[in-house]
Amino acid sequence: MLANKTALVTGSTSGIGLGIAKALARQGANIVLNGFGDAEGPQAEIAALGVQVAYHGADMSKPSDIEDMMKFAADRFGRVDILVNNAGIQHVARVEDFPVERWDAVIAINLSSAFHATRLALPAMRAANWGRIINVASVHGLVASAEKSAYVAAKHGVVGLTKVTALENATTGVTCNAICPGWVLTPLVQKQVDAKAAALGLSNEDAKKQLLGEKEPSMQFTTPEELGELAVFFCSPAGANVRGVAWNMDGGWVAQ
Repeated sequence: MLANKTALVTGSTSGIGLGIAKALARQGANIVLNGFGDAEGPQAEIAALGVQVAYHGADMSKPSDIEDMMKFAADRFGRVDILVNNAGIQHVARVEDFPVERWDAVIAINLSSAFHATRLALPAMRAANWGRIINVASVHGLVASAEKSAYVAAKHGVVGLTKVTALENATTGVTCNAICPGWVLTPLVQKQVDAKAAALGLSNEDAKKQLLGEKEPSMQFTTPEELGELAVFFCSPAGANVRGVAWNMDGGWVAQ
């Protein structure tokens, strides 16, 4: 379905980003990976799916790095047809205790990076009259949790950016939508599970149950594979008139 298309997925060396990259690769898209940590393993996993893969280590808090990454992708593959803005970090503290530099970092990586990548991807998408911009927001783009002010503000911002981008391109073949996961057992969330287990003297399994029980009625984690299949739907002909949605895949979290 996506043969001869190129997808750039930020924050894709693990977790949700890698799951989405793999799902798009299975549909034939060439992939540009981005992220910190081991890149060779994820590149090998994508290459095994029979598509071309490249990697760029842009620091998503730096607009100049993002510009370099977008140029790299265009030079390598012609243009970015599918942009998945997924890079994200988290910091937990009360508003009055929130370190200013952590606020700035969360906003830069979770929100501003999506703006920069989007503004750079749009001209080529519009020229081709086809493009898919998929912003990985969060259930926290729709509702809040205490002690996550920067993350919640950034993810609400991502949902707003998604809507504006969709409206500005509504008469074209370029769509923009947001995916809003609930709990996904990524390395980022595993850290929260470990912290809860240590703080409360629980087993890891009981800590997971407590984490899910606080928010997610299904009592199960959403998987990167499930999120990847939703991204594939947005890129399919069936998703051509899905524009500006914030689609929560959250086990009933927001339905409460």
